[in-house]
Amino acid sequence: MSSPSQQGPPALSRLPIAPEKKSRRKTGPLMLFLLVVLIIAVIGGVFVYTTNERGSFLLAKTSEPTGGQPVAQPPAPPKPGDVVLTVSGYVIPRERIEISPRFQATVIWIGVHKGDRVKKGDVIVRLDDAEYRAKVLESEGNLARAQADLANAEANLKRQHVLSSKNIDSERALDDARRARDMALAQITVVQGQLAYARTYLEWCTIRAPINGTILEKLVESDELVTPMTFGGTHGPSTALVSMADLTDLQVEIDLNEADLAKIHPKQRCRISPEAYPDKRYNGYVAEIAPEANRQKGTLQIKVQVEQPDSFMTPELSAKVDFIRDATAAR
Repeated sequence: MSSPSQQGPPALSRLPIAPEKKSRRKTGPLMLFLLVVLIIAVIGGVFVYTTNERGSFLLAKTSEPTGGQPVAQPPAPPKPGDVVLTVSGYVIPRERIEISPRFQATVIWIGVHKGDRVKKGDVIVRLDDAEYRAKVLESEGNLARAQADLANAEANLKRQHVLSSKNIDSERALDDARRARDMALAQITVVQGQLAYARTYLEWCTIRAPINGTILEKLVESDELVTPMTFGGTHGPSTALVSMADLTDLQVEIDLNEADLAKIHPKQRCRISPEAYPDKRYNGYVAEIAPEANRQKGTLQIKVQVEQPDSFMTPELSAKVDFIRDATAAR
């Protein structure tokens, strides 16, 4: 008879195991892993939802008044530096000067062309000055004659003083000599005025640039008649010689809709970009707000000063202006 230890292994080897049980044992760890992941995901979702609900509850509770009624929270205040408004306008010189003659005359020389840069005091136009040169000579001659008359009158007055002191001549003769001397003095004053008048007109025949700037338009040619007055129609004499401006002093002129006026105030900072060069940026500020609106358009004219403009800022081109909210307006 054999021992039990000798019969054990054959008995185990004869135990039957179903094939489906064997496959279930192989997939068991995978199912367990998926179950753990699902449980973790559910717990995380519950935690996030609970946290959001608690934060919403606390926010609602802090916004409730003493009566317990919830109120809407106001939006966050705008920050300094935000763009409150963007509007397009046109680049203009701050001062555009039309240079006109002071009297009717003929242009004998014009020394500038469109686009030329000139300095203050440069001669740009000469008018025919022959008439006024002659008047200056005439006045100078009259002055010399008046001075001679004065010298004669003073010498005569001295003689009359001597004669009167010796009782050789009457007091009336002395008075007449004194009056003649005074009239000679007055005549000198008159002639000096005439000479100054003639010299002034002669000086006006040479027209100089009043500022440093650029010639925007040349409006006359040599031998053309010019006048400071307009005679009406289109065939009269020209009333201006040249138009010029300082192109380092530019502004952007804007017709602002009245609905946007509350967003604008004097000295407000701005960013300016020419429509032709959108990559260019310039700093500026609100320099002028018109005191009167345009009733027909429902607009108010605003002028924005351009700081440090360059050649890309061309007058009469359009430009976009961003109005910036400052710290004062953001409060």
